[in-house]
Amino acid sequence: MVPVIAFWSLAALAVVGALLVVAVRNVFRAALFLVLSFLAIAGLFLTLHADFLAAAQVLIYVGAISVLLVFGIMLTSDVQRGSPNSSLWLPGLAIAVLLFFVLALAFTQGAWPVAEATPLSPTTGPLAEVLFNRWVLAFEVVSVLLLAAVIGAVAVMRRR
Repeated sequence: MVPVIAFWSLAALAVVGALLVVAVRNVFRAALFLVLSFLAIAGLFLTLHADFLAAAQVLIYVGAISVLLVFGIMLTSDVQRGSPNSSLWLPGLAIAVLLFFVLALAFTQGAWPVAEATPLSPTTGPLAEVLFNRWVLAFEVVSVLLLAAVIGAVAVMRRR
């Protein structure tokens, strides 16, 4: 019973976070609500016993993508003004409603198989062993390149 309550609580948190991303006017706060939504989705993966997907969600989306968004927002001028009013809100709303009905139809009419038993062992161990033994050099090179890109972006913006 506790996993079911945790699943639906995290699902509600993810949906509320996603709705707040769209609803708030401040871009920085929208990015923080996006981080909240990403974390709730990682929690959903944990309740579904998908430990590798949860770790990847936290590392890639919460760690990398969200930090990149926050850097982009902080390096942009006029952050406090928020998003301007657009004339495209009506077509956007129509597409969102259409997407909702298509997803609801797929959810209610689709055959969703359920596993009989939970996995016996976590999947992150073997994946981590391959990543940090065989591919450790490539992993470290990519991390240094990303760090250099962030430092370069900050240096370019400081000169202006």
